[in-house]
Amino acid sequence: MAFDATLTITNDLGTITLVGELDASTAPLFQEKVKEAATYDLKKLVLRMEELDYMASAGLRVLIFSKQQMGTGVTIFVVGPQEMVKDTLEKTGFHHSVVMLEQYDSEQIANY
Repeated sequence: MAFDATLTITNDLGTITLVGELDASTAPLFQEKVKEAATYDLKKLVLRMEELDYMASAGLRVLIFSKQQMGTGVTIFVVGPQEMVKDTLEKTGFHHSVVMLEQYDSEQIANY
């Protein structure tokens, strides 16, 4: 399945929607979206993963990069990861660095 990453900005909230398979060949597109998001004065970055079917280690590296790139003042939300992706985030301990949500909840994100 093809990969796509789209970035939308609303005030101080950035959302990157990930679709398909995130591997070494597609990670640069995700990284570009993170770099673009970092140019805005964001307080929160939402990574929507409901349609992300697969994430290789290259995708995990970009997630770590996103945490570093956005800085400590930005809360990163990981929303709706598939079980395999969620397991990877938990086994590596990355889930401690972000807010994990089973489903998108704009109110919960806004009030965080």
